[in-house]
Amino acid sequence: MTKPRLWPIFAAAAVFLLLFGVEWGMGRSFFGPDGHFGWWTGNIWSEACSQRVADAYAFSHIIHGMAFFGLLWLVARRLPLSVRFLIAVLMEAGWEILENSPLIINRYREATMALGYTGDSILNSLGDLLMMSLGFFLAWRMPLWVTVLAIVVMEVGCLLWIRDNLTLNIIMLVHPIDAIKTWQMGAAPNF
Repeated sequence: MTKPRLWPIFAAAAVFLLLFGVEWGMGRSFFGPDGHFGWWTGNIWSEACSQRVADAYAFSHIIHGMAFFGLLWLVARRLPLSVRFLIAVLMEAGWEILENSPLIINRYREATMALGYTGDSILNSLGDLLMMSLGFFLAWRMPLWVTVLAIVVMEVGCLLWIRDNLTLNIIMLVHPIDAIKTWQMGAAPNF
């Protein structure tokens, strides 16, 4: 009987620690401005959004994991699953670092409905990395049609619920459309 290889677990844990260290070095707060721990917030207009373990945007990170699984299956399917997973973890950690840089924070404020966005707490970034991991493993275990259906349900559900989703997020970061921003802001509480 062969022993299970533990290096992928240790390597993934090292990436989580690396993300923590880099964001701490960037001056990010662990719990966010209010200093409180929380598992979830569904209100994208509250100061708690992007500060708790999960929020409405967690669904986008689950989709990241599903997309990374599919992309890596297409371009690197000969690599062991554990190596593809580590590549996905590194890509998501890289995005979390970029997302919390002044460049992207300011872009969100200028181009999207996230007018008061200050970036993610470290707790939220680690939660996002965890959600991506969940999406990767769901895509590995589910039939392709179920994965595609899950992505459609999450995208449409978030569109109806918060007037935002991964697709609109990408559009608004790359090439903002005023009509989309106006529609999204129609759901904002009066400040």
